[in-house]
Amino acid sequence: MDLDEVLPCVGEYGKYQKLVLWFILLPGVFPCGFHAYNQLFMAATPDHWCHVPELGHMEKESARNLSIPLQTTLDGQLRFSKCNMYNISYENYTKASKNTVTAPNNAPTSSCKNGWYFDGVYKSTVTEWNLVCDRDFLVTLALVLLGASGLVGNYIFGYIQDGMGRKPAYFIYLLIQCIFGTATAFASNYLMWVIFRIGVGFTVPAILGTPYVMAIELVGPKYRVTVTILINIAYSLSLVSLAIIVWAITDWRWMAILTTLPFAALFVTWWVLPESPRWLLARERYDEAERILCKMAKVNGKNVSKDFLQKHIASKPQDLDSKQPANPEQEKYGIRHLFRYKNLRWKTVIITFLWFTNTSVYVGLSYYAPALGGDEYLNFFLAGAVEFPTYLFLWPAMERLGRRWTLCMSMIVGGTSCLATFVVQEGFRHVNTAINNHGSLTDSWWLVLLTTSRDPKQTSATNFRRCRESTIRLLCML
Repeated sequence: MDLDEVLPCVGEYGKYQKLVLWFILLPGVFPCGFHAYNQLFMAATPDHWCHVPELGHMEKESARNLSIPLQTTLDGQLRFSKCNMYNISYENYTKASKNTVTAPNNAPTSSCKNGWYFDGVYKSTVTEWNLVCDRDFLVTLALVLLGASGLVGNYIFGYIQDGMGRKPAYFIYLLIQCIFGTATAFASNYLMWVIFRIGVGFTVPAILGTPYVMAIELVGPKYRVTVTILINIAYSLSLVSLAIIVWAITDWRWMAILTTLPFAALFVTWWVLPESPRWLLARERYDEAERILCKMAKVNGKNVSKDFLQKHIASKPQDLDSKQPANPEQEKYGIRHLFRYKNLRWKTVIITFLWFTNTSVYVGLSYYAPALGGDEYLNFFLAGAVEFPTYLFLWPAMERLGRRWTLCMSMIVGGTSCLATFVVQEGFRHVNTAINNHGSLTDSWWLVLLTTSRDPKQTSATNFRRCRESTIRLLCML
């Protein structure tokens, strides 16, 4: 049976749903937002150059002027080399000459011989294990493995959600994330760190599935846009909060702990978070669904009998001659179902294209925000904060224009904004334009999510679509 048939009796969006949403599901979004991006700051690469022990008595600028050659960057500017030094003898430079040194003319150069000097006080995995120059690819490799593990974890999560339920799936993945996220802080070498990050990546973005799916499954059809927007706002707030935390912490190990351990408090919600009644009905677990719905009705101020659900089911006519399975959830869904009919094939191709284009740009700008120039923490903070104004447009636009036209308008605005970055290429204006692009693309990114998962009646089909969409997003990230 369909939960939407009985939701009006118990309240489609009453006090019960609001309490569950505001105090359980919205905070449950934060683990995904934190662990999807905290690795960017754990493996941040500060400005660096070759370390020359013989010049340790000199001021930083003087030592760099003497030992590091200038190189022309891709944008045509002269910068100090990060991986090369002058191959000369520095023994003759004494304290007396520390402020009067000049760079040698036509001196030979070589790669760094004694490690690197990292500018600033921030300690990252890069500064601890020297992941620069010929080892800088290891930073990108770790990020790729984080996303690749998410591909595996996402499909497994889908089966757990369908087989065991929304609630157990969320807490299983939350436990995995807390264990590996905390273990990250105690990694003694790069290999251990990558292994622990793979464990964390196993849960991202799958762990976002339960708060989102349960939010739309607990409310009536006309409130699904509302709860989707609220979930989106919570996700944006998690990005802003992460920016503040990483700005205040100067050690990547403490960052790993403080962006993980607080979420252990979410395990307390096990005793108050209900299982999705829609999923229970799909599994014909009517007694459990009825208890949750009766509690929902009581909190929402609705009067229903304790066996109202059983009476409603009994009153429904049964087609005994039908060859269809009594429970539509018994049908197994797979990729082949997406290409069975011509109309569905076209929709699958279009949705896949939308996910590729939106995710490539949205996630790409999120990852690139710290590297835009200037203050990397401020850039990431603004990239998250700029999403909030977009919801002022998104909410009424969907109500008046519908999802399709709103999605088209959002993608046109986002694409035009991206093209503007080719015109504005220098200084703060470039940073400002890129961050504004991120905000303009937020609408289309979330609209694709809402449009492609709008039917929670078939819970397995909806969950399969979410797995497919998350897989496409992860492939774009890779």
